[in-house]
Amino acid sequence: MALSREDLFARRQRRTRIKLRKVSGLRPRLSVFRSSKHIYAQIIDDTKGVTVACASTLDEEAKKTLTKGNGADTAAAAIVGKLVAERAKKVGIKDVVFDRGGYIYHGRVKALGDAAREGGLNF
Repeated sequence: MALSREDLFARRQRRTRIKLRKVSGLRPRLSVFRSSKHIYAQIIDDTKGVTVACASTLDEEAKKTLTKGNGADTAAAAIVGKLVAERAKKVGIKDVVFDRGGYIYHGRVKALGDAAREGGLNF
């Protein structure tokens, strides 16, 4: 019996998170979610189960710099990456583990990760 696309994605997501738990060393997790219209990033402290910092293309700060209605390209992902890095630094977080979920490290996910690195996050 063949698995559906959603089941395969959930399997990749679980596999990624299990590997991250092994290497994290209690560092917070930078989790990425991308939809067809927007991209979201949040830094999660798994020991406490709380979101420490977050950013998305729906934020007012991001909307000011985005081209009209285009929150689904690599430029938008780079803006979100810089925003989440800036907000993490305000809270005092420098080292994180990058949780790409079930997505491959390419395109918008890579642009967000590179911008977060430029913004001062280490992963």
